[in-house]
Order: sequence, then C-alpha cells, then structure tokens
Amino acid sequence: MSRRWRRWRVLARTSRRGSLSLRLRLMLGATCLAILFMLALLPVLQAAFSLAFERVIEERLAADANTLITASHLENGRLVMPDRLPDEEFNLPNAKLLGYIFDPQGKRLWQSRSAEDESIDYQPRPGGDLTEFKRVRDADGLEYFVYDVELRLTDEPRQAFSFVTMQPTSEYRSLFEEFRQQLYLWLGGGLLVLLTLLWLGLTWGFRSLRRLSHELDQVESGRLDRLSEQHPKELLRLTRSLNRLLVGERRQREQYRNSLGDLAHSLKTPLTVLQSVGEVMSAQPGNREQARVMHAQIERMSQQIGYQLQRASLGQSGLVRHRVPLHPLLVRLCSTLDKVYQDKRVQIDLQLPQDATLPLEQGALMELLGNLLENAYRLCLYQVRVSLKQDADRLWLSIEDDGPGVPVDQRARILRRGERLDAQHPGQGIGLAVVKDILDSYGGELRLDDSSLGGAAFRLSLPID
Repeated sequence: MSRRWRRWRVLARTSRRGSLSLRLRLMLGATCLAILFMLALLPVLQAAFSLAFERVIEERLAADANTLITASHLENGRLVMPDRLPDEEFNLPNAKLLGYIFDPQGKRLWQSRSAEDESIDYQPRPGGDLTEFKRVRDADGLEYFVYDVELRLTDEPRQAFSFVTMQPTSEYRSLFEEFRQQLYLWLGGGLLVLLTLLWLGLTWGFRSLRRLSHELDQVESGRLDRLSEQHPKELLRLTRSLNRLLVGERRQREQYRNSLGDLAHSLKTPLTVLQSVGEVMSAQPGNREQARVMHAQIERMSQQIGYQLQRASLGQSGLVRHRVPLHPLLVRLCSTLDKVYQDKRVQIDLQLPQDATLPLEQGALMELLGNLLENAYRLCLYQVRVSLKQDADRLWLSIEDDGPGVPVDQRARILRRGERLDAQHPGQGIGLAVVKDILDSYGGELRLDDSSLGGAAFRLSLPID
C-alpha cells in the first residue's frame, strides 16, 4: 500500500520538480514545435513575398511597355518614336528603367536614352502576340527583369514589333533582403511572445496540480485527513481514488494494530500460566533443572513475541509522513535512563539544534532511541554523546559512549537478530535488530564505528524526504 501511495505522490509532484516537471516538459515540447513551425513558415513567407514582389514588377514593366506602345507610330512603314517619352525614366541616361523596340527579325530599332550605356545582348523570341516576363544577364553579369510584349502595328503579319522594358534586379534583392531581416525579427519576437503566453497559460493551468500537491503535503504531515473536492473534473477521479486509498489504509492499519494488541494480550495469559507452573515445579528438588529450562524458554518466547509485534507495528505508514521533534524526546528518555543508571551519574551531551526533527513516527522513534540510548547507558563509563548532522539528502544521527567499544570483527555479528556481545546481562539481543528493522522500513541504515570518546558509535542515516 505504501508503495502505491509513493507512486501517487511522485505523479502529483511532477508539476514542480526541476527538469522533470510536467510543465517544463510541455514547455520544451511546445517550444520545439513552435520553432519547427516557424522554420517551416519562413521559406513559405519568403516565397510568397518574392512572388508578390515579382508580380508588382511585372505589372510595372507592362505599364511601361504600354507607354512605349502608345508613343510609337508608323510613318511610311517605318517605326517612329518621339524624342521624349511621357515617362521621364526613359529619358534619363542613368535611370534604371530601360526600353527597347525590335523588328520582326530581332533587329534593335530603338532604345531609350537610359539604355544607351548598357551592354545587354537581348534577342526577343518572335512568335506573334507573345508576352514574356523573365530574367536575363548582360555582358557584365548584371541581372535584369525583362517584360517582352510582341505587337502588330498593322494588319500585316510580318509587322510584329517587340516592345521590351527592363529593370535591374538589384533593387529587388535589396528590398527582399530587408524584408527577410524584418521577417526574422518579427518571427523571433512573435515566438518570444507566444512562448511567454504559453508559459503563463501553463502556469495558470497547473494551479490545480499545485493545489493538489499542497493538499498532499498537508495529508502527509497529518494536517488534513483527506483531499478536498475543489479540483477540476479531470482530477476528481484521481482525488477520490486517493481518498478511498487513504481511508482504507487508515482503517486497515488501525485494525492491524488492534489485532496485534489483542494477540499480545491473548498470549500473556498462557505464558503467565506456564511461568506459574514453572515456579511450582522449581519448588520440587527433582524438577529444578526442568523448571529452569522452562523459565528460560518462556522468557525467550516472550521476548521474541515482543520483538515480532514491535517489528510489525513500528514500520513506516503509507501516505502520512511524520516529523517528530528530536530534542524533547531525547530529554525525556535520558531523564528516565538517569534514574535507572543513577549510580553511574552519566553525563549526556546533546549536540543538535533545539528544533531538529526526524521523519519517523513517534512510537518508532521512541523504540529506536530507547534501545540505542539504553545500550549506551549500560556500557558507558560516565559519558554519552548524541549528535545530528545533515548532508545533501540524508540525516545522520550518532549515539556514542566512552565504554569498552566493539571489536571490528564482532560489529557485523551483533547487528544480526538474536546476537549479543554483552553476555553478562540478561536478554536475547533483539534490541539492535528492532532498530535495524525500523530503519529498513524507513529507508535508513545503521552503522557501527569507533567513537572519539573511546567507545562505540552507532550512526543512523535517514533520507530527508
């Protein structure tokens, strides 16, 4: 059940996790799609602009060709043009607009003053009533737009003249380059605005997930019993499922603990009866050895039952997380142990912040610290130290004493269930095993080292989250 809760919790928290957040993934995906769309749109816009601009140039050259046609007339079968044309660009030597007239054989009959210094070897294509718009290059490699219209000025089919107007493409290229730069700027600015709006939209849209995550944090910390119904309809099924899981887990855990309590209570009576029978048997001289063995086995059974009950009930719960203040709990435990070991006058040194907490349940933490502190009080000479440190992702709690310590070759053995290094004191050696089981259920670790005080140092590590 707890694994299922953790999976739900990870899914609900993905909206605020660094590079793995759902919002960031959507943003990166949308950015990639927007960039690909802009890259695909860029050549389309450039081609559309080029086509539209060429159409404008074609219409302008066609109008200039009509000017030549209107100004021309035949006298005695010869083509005659006025000295000056209505369009002044034809009359200026350095103008960009060029005009030519060719006879049906392709011989140049007339050229505008603006074309006198140009060396363009252009030959029209005869065919009758033919209109062309194309590009040509002169002897120097300069490119021109050419509009060529073939027109018969008389009824004779052989009197078809070609009226040609030209314009350099350099002006078109400079305008196209300027348009392309402006297009880059506008598309880049549009992309930034789009991504900004998209980020704001995702931020607004993920408010529901952040609210759900906040409620999950409150449920984990015990401030809420269930998730609210104030969520979008797409999340209501999830929240209702989580609430059912939460109620079911709470009910199951309560029944489990009640059943364990009933089991422990029901086992106490037969064990007490067996112990009374053992005491009666020990009164008879011939049964003392059997009574001693029975008493030892009853004591072993009692401790093993206690150990298994503690192991089953002190594990980590599913969704609800607990953080227990450490300092007041240590003060209470040490006060109790001071009374038990008052002859030693143990000096306890607590090196931890007043507001330090550990992510364990109250009962589990009491059992864990009680076993380790009782072990330190029992084996120390007169000094015990408890310290707490934290690194990037773990908490480290150390309980040290100035006792005889533990040989290196014996450290792994005493951490196993039922093993004891101190054979002079009664017990079955299950205290450290309980500690280790509790830590395992919370993802922690137990390590045994040498202490700077001269004795043993039990070091506990727990994940922060």
